[in-house]
Amino acid sequence: MAIELNAADYGVCPGEKDCGAAMLKLLDAARETKASAINLEPGEYHFHQASARDMQLYISNHDQQPKHAVALPLTRMQSLDINGNGARLIFHGLMLPIVIQDSRNITINDLSIDYAEPFSSEGRIVDITNGKTTLEMSPASRYTVENGKFLLTNNGRKDALHCVLAFEADGRMVPTGKSGDMAWYAAAEQLPGNRVRFAEDATHKGLSVGQTLVMRTYYRPHPGMLLYRAKRTTLNNVVFHDSQGMALIAQRSEDITIRGGGCIRAAGRMHTTAADATHFSNCKGHISVKGATYEAMMDDAINVHATCLGIQKVESPRTFIARYMHGQAYGFEVMAPGEQLQFIHGPTLELNPQLCKVEKVEFINAREVRVTLEENLPVGIGAGDAVENADWHPSVDFIGNTVRHNRARGALFTTPRPVRVTDNLFDHSHGSAILLAGDAQGWYESGACRDVIIRNNTFRHALTGLYQFTDAVIAICPEVRHPAKQRTSYHSGVIIKDNHFITHRAPLLSTISAENIEFTDNKVEYHDIYPQIGNGSPYLIKQRSHGLNLQSVK
Repeated sequence: MAIELNAADYGVCPGEKDCGAAMLKLLDAARETKASAINLEPGEYHFHQASARDMQLYISNHDQQPKHAVALPLTRMQSLDINGNGARLIFHGLMLPIVIQDSRNITINDLSIDYAEPFSSEGRIVDITNGKTTLEMSPASRYTVENGKFLLTNNGRKDALHCVLAFEADGRMVPTGKSGDMAWYAAAEQLPGNRVRFAEDATHKGLSVGQTLVMRTYYRPHPGMLLYRAKRTTLNNVVFHDSQGMALIAQRSEDITIRGGGCIRAAGRMHTTAADATHFSNCKGHISVKGATYEAMMDDAINVHATCLGIQKVESPRTFIARYMHGQAYGFEVMAPGEQLQFIHGPTLELNPQLCKVEKVEFINAREVRVTLEENLPVGIGAGDAVENADWHPSVDFIGNTVRHNRARGALFTTPRPVRVTDNLFDHSHGSAILLAGDAQGWYESGACRDVIIRNNTFRHALTGLYQFTDAVIAICPEVRHPAKQRTSYHSGVIIKDNHFITHRAPLLSTISAENIEFTDNKVEYHDIYPQIGNGSPYLIKQRSHGLNLQSVK
């Protein structure tokens, strides 16, 4: 017999000052009774850091924290629907709103996530005079001016200003022609009427009165939602208005479905998430994202990849020590006994054809593991090379979504399983609309693409800013230290067909270490409203690229 719990019966009611303690009791009751549903009433629910449950978690691609204050810990639960009915969940302080961990068949329907204090501040340029710029700060912004310096003060912190991003009044990012992050002098004075005058001449950065500056740091302590060792998770019409890191990150999880929702601006606010909208690290099964809107993120709409570890030392023919190489990506499981490993030659990113099965994994510390194989390491693999899990790569459908007005790139895919990117609108992504990446020297994000179809999409003026590894609307750009030494290319099997490009004179496609790439039957319209990038050529074909079928573009 299905058991449904009404949140109000447990004291989780809209309008309450803090629903945190009552929500924890409700979730415990759902776990104990094996409830099939939790029903929220429409309205606004508030959660404070002090009433959250502390959890120790290593979260990929974030600044690692000694603990995370989690408002809704959906741990060790099965076959549960949370029906939001349009509820708005508002979080106060530095905290992680929702964790789905060691759970199966969890569905979240019709709710939104926001913070009482947005993680970035915003100000509209109202005057530029005598080499100084005056901003009228938004009512939601949290800041102070102390000893002549501007400081961000949201969620109990006091942080120096790292950079600003500029947006037009209609929501587009200002086309800087370079990375969207702009240095900004913190020297400032407080003026009446919530205005701040900065010792910065905005015209020197190509800015003008009426544009809005998003003022931020690079700190990313908590995502909006974490999936960890979760199976068959579904998000239906779940909206993120803000985050203190990525909106959604899934790691070591399987079969994830997103329908509608996304990252959507709150009224009166120009930015949404502090980093990626969705990020899938070391997942498997199938990822399906359809009908969502992702706008005004500080990074990408979707990033799918594995994490490879750097081999530090070979201790015996079957045993080696590997290290999580990036300071924001360590401590979570990448491999387990019985799973197969793929070895990567570090300087060339070439994949060794021999797969090896794991016998034992021992964490030496949060950054290093000792791995014992059931057989000897492949010949020639040693310190300086890398290793990834050959079993944990997902297939991806990214269909019918809207990606617009965001920093960095639109979508990143680094997985050998089938990827289908169809019927999407990429509208003014500041960098490349789509990037096929891969590296064993920076983020150590791996998974060479083998089967990608990009079809029936509309690309509208992507690449108005130049970011790392993004020099075309669609960039195939793994980081290869020595491409001239490669015998095989990294990415292959990419079809880009029947798309509509509305663009200025920016490259449509760039390739590094790519083979069997088709770019055909695409409609290209040039509207030169932004400056030309490069020499105006539609293609940038670089090292180790061959087997290309490219249409003629005038």
